[in-house]
Amino acid sequence: MKCVKSPAFEYTRPASVEEACALLARHGADAKVIAGGQSLVPMMAMRLVRPSVLVDINEIDALKYLAIEPQEARIGACTRQVTVERDDVLSERIPLLRMALKCVGHVQTRNRGTVGGSLAHADPSAELPLVALVLGARLRLRSASGRRDVQAREFLTGAMSTAVRPDECLEELGWPAWRERRTGAAFMEVSIRHGDFALVAAATQVALDAQARCTRASFGLAGIGATAVAFPELAGRLVGTKIEDALVEEVANAAAKHISPGSDMHASSEYRRHLARVLVARTLRAAREKAASA
Repeated sequence: MKCVKSPAFEYTRPASVEEACALLARHGADAKVIAGGQSLVPMMAMRLVRPSVLVDINEIDALKYLAIEPQEARIGACTRQVTVERDDVLSERIPLLRMALKCVGHVQTRNRGTVGGSLAHADPSAELPLVALVLGARLRLRSASGRRDVQAREFLTGAMSTAVRPDECLEELGWPAWRERRTGAAFMEVSIRHGDFALVAAATQVALDAQARCTRASFGLAGIGATAVAFPELAGRLVGTKIEDALVEEVANAAAKHISPGSDMHASSEYRRHLARVLVARTLRAAREKAASA
């Protein structure tokens, strides 16, 4: 029978961010941060990761907050996913967050899972890293020596790999809020069952002017490689146009050609490429329509 019990480890529960950072500085790569535990605990049980020290930041209130400002929404790394999902003001300003979170696991996992934990885990098929990349989110990292901000495109370095150093923990996420009045967003994914990781997911956001011409656009895909991918150059083709259906298909085809998805027991490379093209086209059209009716 396959082992489902983690190796022995030292458990610590710091009362502050400063104490957590001191523990990480002391133990370095031997330590692992845990918050909601929805991803880390199963990986430990299967012995895919074997930390000698577990630093539990779950009870640090200073990491649990949601502040909506004119330029961005600042969310503490330990804020529960369900808190973000159910905030109507936040959903009005940054609709992609709620759209994506509805596809994350199930209610039970979102009740425990944290926003920061999903980003730090960096699963290639996860929804929140994709949204972070599409929106250009800011991630604030904290260590005993200070803070530094990293953009999402620099934070996600590979499959379940990030720019977080062994002595750092994720402290805050800054989600840019588009200020254009006519803004539309769309998120779609295909999975084996609802709540499973996506075979392919697509996220799109566009802004239109009074003449229904695109003034800003961003879109990306997850489940198609080692990390989620955004397509700023292709999105740039949409700016200045009315995002006609022919252009949508052209951009979707180009995006599908840019990726090199792998094959596994769930889907072939060819099928994932097909899904990528279809989902990009569907989310572009959906976001366009929402922006037009705003």
